[in-house]
Amino acid sequence: MSATADAVVIGAGVIGSSAAYELARLGFRVVVVDKAGGEGHGSTSASSAIVRFNYSTRDAVATAWESKHCWDRWADHLGAPAESGLAAFRRTGMALLDVDIAPAERVLPLFDSVGVPYERWDAATLRTRIPGIDTGRYWPPKSVDDPAFFADATEDLGAVYTPDAGFIDDPQLAARNLADAARRRGALFLFNRGVVAVSQHGGRVYGVALSDGSRIDAPVLVNAAGPWSGAINRLAGVGTEFTIGVRPMRQEVHQIPAPEGYAGPCIADMDLGTYLRPAPGGQLLVGGTEPECDPFEWIDDPDQASPYPTAARFEAQVLRAARRLTDVRVPNAAKGIAGVYDVADDWTPIYDRTDLPGFYVAMGTSGNQFKNAPLAGRFVATLVQQVEAGHDHDNNPVRYECEHTGHVVSLGAFSRKRPFNKDSSGTVMG
Repeated sequence: MSATADAVVIGAGVIGSSAAYELARLGFRVVVVDKAGGEGHGSTSASSAIVRFNYSTRDAVATAWESKHCWDRWADHLGAPAESGLAAFRRTGMALLDVDIAPAERVLPLFDSVGVPYERWDAATLRTRIPGIDTGRYWPPKSVDDPAFFADATEDLGAVYTPDAGFIDDPQLAARNLADAARRRGALFLFNRGVVAVSQHGGRVYGVALSDGSRIDAPVLVNAAGPWSGAINRLAGVGTEFTIGVRPMRQEVHQIPAPEGYAGPCIADMDLGTYLRPAPGGQLLVGGTEPECDPFEWIDDPDQASPYPTAARFEAQVLRAARRLTDVRVPNAAKGIAGVYDVADDWTPIYDRTDLPGFYVAMGTSGNQFKNAPLAGRFVATLVQQVEAGHDHDNNPVRYECEHTGHVVSLGAFSRKRPFNKDSSGTVMG
């Protein structure tokens, strides 16, 4: 059995579903294929879904700021009735604790340029605004098995507070919202079907073969397969021109009871190597920021990654959270979820064409692009529209004008051929 389309999107996570929606808005006949059983069942479902704006480049900050405005107007963004069961943006603010690896002096000029509101807090203000917080500076992060982990701090730290940050209350629902919006525009979603081959004809993409024996012929293919994106690239024989590598990494996010009455803000604590955000039901989600003292869990096959949290990771991350928020109590049993990130070498995503005409990628999105999904889809659709019309994106990068903020984002910032981002923190913070 075979079918035809204008574009195939591989991956029905929040990024792929957004790309499908935006392509369908432009009039493309879109088919989305995913090996899982539904929208957002892969990396998206394990996302902490934090909406923040601290990145290491102006284009990335502008992308996050514009995306926040899309989340604010989620029903309008989707063209959906407001009462139709939509994910919601919870505005809690975020405190970015001071850390030398990502100094405030680097990000604040970017906030000023883009117009992101912020407050500079000293240690006394931090203690006032977040009762129960330990303002000690403990850099660098240490293993919880290291006796120095429990050493007293000799100085305090402050923070940058961004009041417009927060989180999306249901990341999987957000992906479903985008998929439903794409369906209303005529997109077709096929689940439980993996891509086993990428066909080519006349020097460009011609379509895909699926695991059920069917085929979809299309002149455009978007690889948004998350941690499986590298394998899809290999099927197509693309990627040798990339200057930025991408690898799958397993990560865990843990859930613990929040201190009584705690409702925010989110806290980015690279000083200890953790982050946390409030969750419904009086809970906290706690994740890691890839401190050097913790081994990175690179994996070869995402299908073999365990979805269950481990006692060792739970102890490491939750003890760090308890060190920072002194009223946190550490449960005896690990509770949370594990997922697999698609991590670029500099933790900056790749939204780009490739050397194979018709083949596009939205990959290397790690754990820091969920918040940017509304823009990621528009970036991909804009690239496809302009490159297929003959625009030379490699030599004259496509520029995207933001609908809500008016900022212009150079998509060259997310090029597969870009220089390594030396200003990156080398962590999920980007």
